Amino acid sequence: MTKELKRKLIETGIGIVMYIYAVFAVRHWPEMGLYQQLALYMMSYVVVVTEVLRDIAKHLKEKRYFDDNLLILLATLGAFLVGMFAEAAGVLLFFEIGKILEILAMERSKMTIARFMDIRPDYANRKTDGEPETVNPKELKIRDIIVVKPGEKIPVDAVVTFGTSNVNTMALTGESVPRYVKPGNKLYSGSINQTGVLEARVTKLYGESTASKILDLVQNARNRQSERESFVARFTRWYTPIVTLLAFAVMLVPTVVLKSHDLHTWIYRGMIFLVTACPCGLMVSVPLAFFGGIGAASRQGVLIKGSNYLEALASTETFIFDKTGTLTEGVFRVKEYHPIGMTQEEMLEMMACGEAHSNHPIAHSIMEAYGKEIDNQRLKWIKEFPGYGVQANIDGKKVLIGNSKFMKQRFIPYERVLTADTAVHIAIEDEYAGYLLISDTVRPDAKRTIERLKRHQVDVVMLTGDNERVAKSVAKRLGIESVFANLLPEEKVEQLQEYMESRLESENVAFVGDGINDAPVLAMADIGIAMGGLGSDAAIQAADVVLMEDEPHKIITAVRISRNTIRTVRQNMFYAIGIKVIVLIFAAIGYISMREAILVDMAVLLINLLNSLWVMRYPEK
Repeated sequence: MTKELKRKLIETGIGIVMYIYAVFAVRHWPEMGLYQQLALYMMSYVVVVTEVLRDIAKHLKEKRYFDDNLLILLATLGAFLVGMFAEAAGVLLFFEIGKILEILAMERSKMTIARFMDIRPDYANRKTDGEPETVNPKELKIRDIIVVKPGEKIPVDAVVTFGTSNVNTMALTGESVPRYVKPGNKLYSGSINQTGVLEARVTKLYGESTASKILDLVQNARNRQSERESFVARFTRWYTPIVTLLAFAVMLVPTVVLKSHDLHTWIYRGMIFLVTACPCGLMVSVPLAFFGGIGAASRQGVLIKGSNYLEALASTETFIFDKTGTLTEGVFRVKEYHPIGMTQEEMLEMMACGEAHSNHPIAHSIMEAYGKEIDNQRLKWIKEFPGYGVQANIDGKKVLIGNSKFMKQRFIPYERVLTADTAVHIAIEDEYAGYLLISDTVRPDAKRTIERLKRHQVDVVMLTGDNERVAKSVAKRLGIESVFANLLPEEKVEQLQEYMESRLESENVAFVGDGINDAPVLAMADIGIAMGGLGSDAAIQAADVVLMEDEPHKIITAVRISRNTIRTVRQNMFYAIGIKVIVLIFAAIGYISMREAILVDMAVLLINLLNSLWVMRYPEK
């Protein structure tokens, strides 16, 4: 419980006790004078009004001159002036109770997120001189050895050096099935070690670790406002001074224009108008709904960086997918060897030497197939050509390793491959020396994801740097009609730009990529969605939405949550504004009292708060 909430609860509690005593005293001692009644109710009022004055002072520093606090202050002071002591103090109490309910709802929302993202580590066991010592995770340095016992949180990102265990990553990914780890596997901070004792080498400092980045994203998500939240802020900025003027018009116009002599009645109606006009429900319930949507998504392993992206996702009409590492596993394996003029082992060794310093998944698969240490003295220099391949000087010879486009570009006759696998060609001293085939597999849930996106009337497109034969083979299996192959990184950007220029103004285009090679496209799209963002700095930085597990179907979850959130926001705006207008009309013509006005306002607030909290309870699918 925050200090602000504690203070409000204490002050409001004291105010309620004093108000009940005042009501009891006035009813049981009818001979009590007017000034004595005023003193009793004023005691309750003064205790609670300090909180309102505190909020007004804070908003004045922020140059926010008109808000709901000012409206309620003017209305209750006016009620005191016309002799409505009980209503003036009671209305202020109801107002503060409403504020407490707002804070409680927001705290509940934050606690729900915290419960599912309880990933901040409390301590770390650093191994020094053979014995582990308990330290603050912030004290750990790169290459320190840590010991993680069963039931403990992993404090920072690390690599297992000794031991095997099952690790629970649910707080990060939403995936309940434990992950088996052994020496060489990565550990992500915030995960929980379940079975065996692990020793691991620190690879990232505390501030750069996965848990720290995720917490930072969730905490800062509320700083990025959606259009509807911005609309509410603009609406209330103009709404408050306008309704204040209208309230004074209700007080003065009938007495001046209609020659009404009942000034007391019209002032009281003006005060009711001010109380009724307080936009509490609208100001709180809309941001709370977005916060609930972000929380519901994070609980299921989808990080949305702000409510603006959550809103944009709901109106996304086109999803553009990268192929490798997004729709396919991105885990390549060497399948066949076709050397010319050399042995299979010699060709693999030459290719591994040339690809030794590349981060491309295909390069990793070649290195894995070779499985030996590379003698770097053989490699004189190397130059990488993104989208084509690499050129290197190995043993004093010019070596080209890459795709068919690379061979064409260098005017080297090569053997055409007709299978759906990816071919990597090699040429030595401009003489073709063969190729090997690398296979990739489609993700198990990719087809289901594409089908469900189409069911939502969404266009699906695939962009890839792979050759047309492989691209069309994968697209056919997944049911994707629009395919663009043989694209260089800059051509992917151009293709995305074409889609964005041809869309309607209200439509958005999302790009789904692996978050490493596709950073420029992720950054350019209306919504950049990074697949498999777990531990990937590029994904977290470039994307607007990060899927913490390599599961495309989480996109469907994100879309459903976003649409559900927007529906809730629209309902809240309709309830808050629609009912407010009706009650304002009744207030102006004298059909409701001040107490009834505040009760209606609180009822609307409660409905909106409950409606917003339902977003947080979005079921896992």
